[in-house]
Parts: sequence; C-alpha cells; structure tokens
Amino acid sequence: MGWPRISSALFYQDAAKAIDWVCKAFGFEVQLKVEGEGGTIEHSELRLGEGLIMIGSVRKRPDRAWCASPRSLDGLNTQSLLVLVDDVDAHCARARAAGAKIATEPATQDYGSDYDTHRTYEAIDPEGHHWWFMKVLREGAKQGGK
Repeated sequence: MGWPRISSALFYQDAAKAIDWVCKAFGFEVQLKVEGEGGTIEHSELRLGEGLIMIGSVRKRPDRAWCASPRSLDGLNTQSLLVLVDDVDAHCARARAAGAKIATEPATQDYGSDYDTHRTYEAIDPEGHHWWFMKVLREGAKQGGK
C-alpha cells in the first residue's frame, strides 16, 4: 500500500513503548519500525485503514532540535490528530481499557442539514498527545451531501 495524501509524525520520549501502546489502544498496525542506538526509534510507519502516522524518538541531536513530546512541554500540543473510525463508542472503550485518558466522552454533533453530523471523542495518550476519533453519521449539503 502506498502513501496517503497526507500523514503526520509524532515524537515520543519512549517511542518504542508508544508504538506498542498506540497499536493496542487505537488499533494501528506497524508497517515499518527502524530501531537505532540505545533502543531509539529512528523511523516508524503505523497504519490504520488507509491512514498512516509515523512515530519517532525525541533525541538530543542538532538536526532534531525541533522535536519534542508534550510530556516535556508541560502537556502542550502544537497539533492534534483526527482519525476516522467505524464505531466511535467501541473505539473509545478499547482506548479506555488500554489506559487512554478520555478527555471528551463520545458525543454526537449536529449543526443542521447544511453541515455534517458526526460522533467524536478525544483521547490523550501517555505522553500527552491529543487524538480525536470520529465517524461521519450524515454528510451535510455544504459538505457534499445531498
């Protein structure tokens, strides 16, 4: 399977542990994992359906000075991920069972017939990355629905 049109990279202080956790909690599968010295993860590719994320280790290297885990930034995030799933409630239960902090419980948002109706929840992983999981329940007229 080739690369999707867009993918994101996340950096963790313990990337090897994060990869295992993200697979267990969120259902991703490891496609590639390149280990470096001392157990660091130089590069990884994890798939969920057609989506792909990369997870790597935070390192004290001049060429990676821009990488950080929210754990080292008092929980601050500069991005959050939105992942489409088939069953938001079942996915949330899986994530909760794996130890995810559920920041926003599953809820349905309906802004009228012009806009999509979707069900979402927000989870925070052990190093503080925020993840949103969503299922579109109905496409709105302005979003390409009928």
